[in-house]
Amino acid sequence: MQNEQMRQRYAEGRVPWDAPTPPPEIIAIAQTLPVGRGLDLGCGYGRSCIHLAQLGWQMDGVDYVPQAIAGAIARAAAANVSDHTSFYLGDATRLDFLTPTYDLILDIGCMHSFNDEELPRYRDGIVRLLREGGTYLLYAKLFSPTDEDSPHGVEETAVLSLFQPQLTLTRVERGQTQVEDRPVWQSAWFWFTKN
Repeated sequence: MQNEQMRQRYAEGRVPWDAPTPPPEIIAIAQTLPVGRGLDLGCGYGRSCIHLAQLGWQMDGVDYVPQAIAGAIARAAAANVSDHTSFYLGDATRLDFLTPTYDLILDIGCMHSFNDEELPRYRDGIVRLLREGGTYLLYAKLFSPTDEDSPHGVEETAVLSLFQPQLTLTRVERGQTQVEDRPVWQSAWFWFTKN
């Protein structure tokens, strides 16, 4: 159901997260890390991949929506970073087709829609692909039992228990998010390092 709704959003052009630049957290982390190899899970139209590629990163993006991948490829070409980007139509919970290792793995709003069966596969893919000492940066909608508008979200304790002890939480930044005219929801950015 969620997959079909997301495909429909792209087909109708209702993609409110489509901004010319990535979130400030991505811009900031790029200023602190040496240039390397990165992966964006749920990359959408590729704004984070393109931004990092413009800084010299070699970036891979994965999304399950064909329109998103086609748009990312076209935008990377328009930004003259096709030689620094690769985009794959795929499932972020089944990453066996990717080759280790990555210095940085991003997820801006993908993981919080996975179910209990998908989450361990998602985690195992990240742990396999991220190099030792590498950074995993996650943005997630935090679960709230009072949020009737959307059943999606993840509890903060579930994020921590899913990734520890393979990854160490180094920072968390809680906040609120509003998309379009929908109600505000609780959210957080999580910075992890692979042990």
